[in-house]
Amino acid sequence: MDAFSYLSVLLSIILGLAITQVLQGLGRLMQARTRVVMYWPPLVLAVTLLISFVQTWWAMFGLRSYPDWTFGKFGVVLLQTIFSYLQAALVLPEVSPEGEVNLHDAYFRNRRWLFAVVIAGTLTSLGKDLILNGHLPEPRNVAFHLFWIATATVAMATRREWFHKLMALTALAVISLYIVLLFTRLPS
Repeated sequence: MDAFSYLSVLLSIILGLAITQVLQGLGRLMQARTRVVMYWPPLVLAVTLLISFVQTWWAMFGLRSYPDWTFGKFGVVLLQTIFSYLQAALVLPEVSPEGEVNLHDAYFRNRRWLFAVVIAGTLTSLGKDLILNGHLPEPRNVAFHLFWIATATVAMATRREWFHKLMALTALAVISLYIVLLFTRLPS
C-alpha cells in the first residue's frame, strides 16, 4: 500500500461523516416536516455542501502521487476535511423528537460560525496547495476560493434576507461551474 492510499482512508472517513451529517439532517427534517418552519436557503446550502464534499474527495485523488508526505503536510490536508465536517454540522439544525424546528432561526443563529468555518476551510484549501506544491493553484481556482471567502465574509456580517437567499442560489451555481471548469476529470 502506498503512502497516500494509507493516508486517504482517514480523509475519506471524515468526508464520509460530513456527507452523512448533511444527509441525516435532511432526512430528519423530512421526517419532522409537520413540525418544521421552512426556510429554503439552508437547504440549498446543504445540497451545495454535499456537492462540495464530493468535489473535495474527487480532487484529493490528485494527491495520490505526492512524493514527500510529512505529518505537517498531511495535517493541513486533514484540516481541510475537518472544516468540511464542521460545515456539515452547522448548516442544518438538530431535530429533536418533539417541538418545532425553525430553519430560519437556526440558520441565522449559526450563520457566523458556519461562514467562519467556510472561510477557514477555504483558506486551508489554498494553504494546502501552497504547502504541498510551493505555489497557489491556477488563477481560476484561486478566483473561486476568493469568491467563497468574500461571500462568506458578507454572509457572516449581514442578516439581510435577500443576501442570504441570493447567496444560497449563487453558491450552488458557482460550485457547479467550479466543477465543470476545473474538475470534470480525475486529476492526473
